Amino acid sequence: MEHTEVSVSLKGLNKSFTEGERTRDVLVDLSADFEAGKFHVILGRSGSGKSTLLNLISGIDMPDSGTVQVAGTMLNEISERERTLLRRKSIGFIFQFFNLIPSLTVEENVMLPLELLKVENRLDRVRQVLDEVEMGDRMSSYPDALSGGEQQRIAIARAVVHEPELILADEPTGNLDDTTAEQVLKILTGITHQRTVLLVTHSQEAAHKADCKWILRSGKFEPGVN
Repeated sequence: MEHTEVSVSLKGLNKSFTEGERTRDVLVDLSADFEAGKFHVILGRSGSGKSTLLNLISGIDMPDSGTVQVAGTMLNEISERERTLLRRKSIGFIFQFFNLIPSLTVEENVMLPLELLKVENRLDRVRQVLDEVEMGDRMSSYPDALSGGEQQRIAIARAVVHEPELILADEPTGNLDDTTAEQVLKILTGITHQRTVLLVTHSQEAAHKADCKWILRSGKFEPGVN
């Protein structure tokens, strides 16, 4: 039998939040294995727990119970500082609202992950990845001079510039019109080829790009979908 490498493994995850006097269960005994090198799309309605799930996978938050394993590391067995270092080195993030730093140029925004990791030849890598997202001519521009689609391309470049094992994308086309969203998805799938991507969305168009599709409902994945 062929061995399938797993990038992210979730076992029995439970997560709830207290809202006033009420406790809301967001994830309920959720388990899944995400195959390495695949483009995974997680579909779910607003409030279904998609962003909570990404926060647990990245180690930003911890589950009430259950385990999260990323690239062979059990997040519940390492310290908060070690989880921070894991995120910095092994995970790239793409957000709905881009999260670019307005006072930094395109070049400086994309360079940030490399500076944190003290990577050598940083400028060469930044130029390479900006060319890959078709923004090589905007290195000296500031975010407010760019369209939404252009800003998301820069955000994609920043997410992959340090060559992480895992990309986590939270509604990356949710703030874009349909045409721009299609262009961004094309770039995203191209630049992350053979890299593990977990993209959460409610967009069926994004799901068409997936190698594996998951549907999150009532705190669990529907069986047999992916």
